[in-house]
Formats: sequence, C-alpha cells, structure tokens
Amino acid sequence: MPIRSVLRHLLTLALLLTLSACASWFGGSDPLRVDLVGLEPLPAQGMEARFAVKLRVQNPNDSNIDYHGVALDLSVNGRPLASGVSDQSGQVPRFGEQVLSVPVSISAFRLVRQAWGLGNAQPLKGLPYELSGKLAGGLFGTVRFNDKGVLDWPANAPVPSL
Repeated sequence: MPIRSVLRHLLTLALLLTLSACASWFGGSDPLRVDLVGLEPLPAQGMEARFAVKLRVQNPNDSNIDYHGVALDLSVNGRPLASGVSDQSGQVPRFGEQVLSVPVSISAFRLVRQAWGLGNAQPLKGLPYELSGKLAGGLFGTVRFNDKGVLDWPANAPVPSL
C-alpha cells in the first residue's frame, strides 16, 4: 500500500476520533438547574438601585463545572430590569450545588418603566420574572442557564430617587 494512502487513512481516522471527542464534550449533559433564592439590597449611587441576587445552582451531571465569572440578566413583566456580572471563580461539584451572589444594578429609568407598566396593580408583589445568564468557563466550558418564576420584591429594598 503506498505511503500516501496510509497517511490518508490515518488522517481520516484522526479526524473521526477528534470529532467524536468533541461530540462527547457537548453531548449528554443535562442543563443546570438555577433558582433565584434571594435579593439583598446593596449600597447604591445616584439614580440607581443595587442588589445582590442569590442563585442556587444545581449540577445534575457527572462532571464538575469550573467557572471563572458569572453574568446575568433579570427581566420582570417581560421587560429588562437588571443586569450584573461578577469575576468570582469556583466550582459546582458533580451532582452538587452552589449558592452564588451576583451584584446587579437597576437604573432609575428602568424602575420608572416597570412602574409605568404595572398600572394600578399592587406593585412589587407576585411579579413574573425571567433570569438568564452564564457561568464562564473558558473556550469550551461556558454554561448558560435560565430560570422563570414569581418575584416578591423585598420590603426593605431601597428605591432610587428621581
């Protein structure tokens, strides 16, 4: 068998092995379970409100998830409300959980838009929310998450002055 044919077969085999290895990285993993478990007021500046969003992240997979940063967006009543990032690092163990705290900012303009959208409804109680974000884990390790539920705004939460 000529050397060129052997090299072609080896290259094809290497390509197939590489593709199957990549498929095992991305396939067969269940999505993270993320729940909003708390909102705590933080000191704010000017025309903004700041909160620490507490997330319980559960990993239903057989491998650890290492992360080196967290980003999230919070929408209430179908409208964007808050966003935040954190450079914290850590690990969500296999078949384990971790509580993360991410500081978020809410501009006064967004708060006014939310209040305007509520009309005569009882404000800050039973509001539907959507949470989306990611745990940054490098080139192939970033894991995205989503959560939906009902939000009851903390009674002692500060509201920015206009």
